[in-house]
Amino acid sequence: MTARMIESGGRLRRALLGTTAIAVLTTSLVGLAPTAVAADARSQQWYLDAMGAEDIWRKSTGRGITVAVIDSGVDPDTPSLKGKVLKGWDASESNGDETNDYRGHGTSIAELIVGSGAQGGIRGLAPDARVIPYRVSDTELQNEQAVNAFDFSEAIKAAADSDAQIINISWGSEYYHEESREALQYAHAKGKLIFAASGNDAKKGNKKHYPAAYPEVVAVAATTRSGVVADYSQHGDYIDLAAPGSQIPGYCDKSLTKYCLSDGTSNSTALASASAALIWSLHPDWTGSQVLRVMFESAGRGDDWKPGTVSTKAGHGVVRPNAHINRGIGKPGDPNISPLTNMPTGVAADGGKPPSTTASAGVPSGSAAPSATASTQAPDGKQTSGAPVAGSNGSAAEDADGGGSTGLVIGIAAAAVVVVAAAGVVIARRRRATA
Repeated sequence: MTARMIESGGRLRRALLGTTAIAVLTTSLVGLAPTAVAADARSQQWYLDAMGAEDIWRKSTGRGITVAVIDSGVDPDTPSLKGKVLKGWDASESNGDETNDYRGHGTSIAELIVGSGAQGGIRGLAPDARVIPYRVSDTELQNEQAVNAFDFSEAIKAAADSDAQIINISWGSEYYHEESREALQYAHAKGKLIFAASGNDAKKGNKKHYPAAYPEVVAVAATTRSGVVADYSQHGDYIDLAAPGSQIPGYCDKSLTKYCLSDGTSNSTALASASAALIWSLHPDWTGSQVLRVMFESAGRGDDWKPGTVSTKAGHGVVRPNAHINRGIGKPGDPNISPLTNMPTGVAADGGKPPSTTASAGVPSGSAAPSATASTQAPDGKQTSGAPVAGSNGSAAEDADGGGSTGLVIGIAAAAVVVVAAAGVVIARRRRATA
């Protein structure tokens, strides 16, 4: 899949895209020819066993938590999503609405988070959580019809004003844009926990990936089934966590008729969002900052990972909700201090105040005027709590070819422990793999 989303100004026709676009956002999956998986998608969900999902579900299934999915739309009528999709909004202003998934990507992400597994469908990691879809456009859709070119930032603001506690963004680009940054500051100030894909272009320049690289966003890298950080997963000092992203089932295309295996940080982002939902459901009185702090402290790391450091490939480690839910690892800490910025959630990472949260952004009507600005230079990245970066001086943990010896524990199932080496990291698009 080659879905890309351009963020600009106003409603753009095909002839305008080449001159007025100011941001290109792609779905975070690596593209290969799709190969259908077995009829039962659950048999392909290896990561559920590795993460100890059955043990987790005895204590938490995500009930009471809602995840906003900003993507290509979510079809609420797939067997696995029936009764799990709440009313959302189509920010793209294109044909159809947020329930019309023009790529199949958003529906796949939603099932990874909350799917029931009915009729052989995908079983979500947080099956009793709910999703709110916010549809945004990609380049292909923009080439076909008029769209709202500010749909991405407007979707974020609408999600910030919704009942969703968590925002999942399995999209990204190399471009920094002030409109998106302000929208994310707004959402962060309102206590939302925002997860975004780190990108899949580690082998193609490994440029900083947005919105994952914004200070208010949790950047999620991808790990493979064999236990290493994926070589396609983008890396840098903005990475916060890693999660399984390779050989993950999802819909092959917009027909939503069969599943294919895929690789990408889109998948890992969905599983990180679901992990947060599981922890938050267990502690409904916690803030997003407390949930994230526990995710950082309970993340899987290898024995040779120096305490107090973060990795440029896997951040604080690989998400392990089971480590907290069944073993009590991780302390929530201060409810009002963000572990991303080390500042109160109502204060921007640069020390200023984020956009006002007193006036609701609501569901925007109309569209903004086009912008002539092509791009702007990105500011400094997110804070790292004063912790040194593991491998910043060339240690084995940061071997870009995946040869590092540092291990990341991602599963604590009774039968086995899955260990992942802190290798390369990149997220871009969906790669279809052989079943």
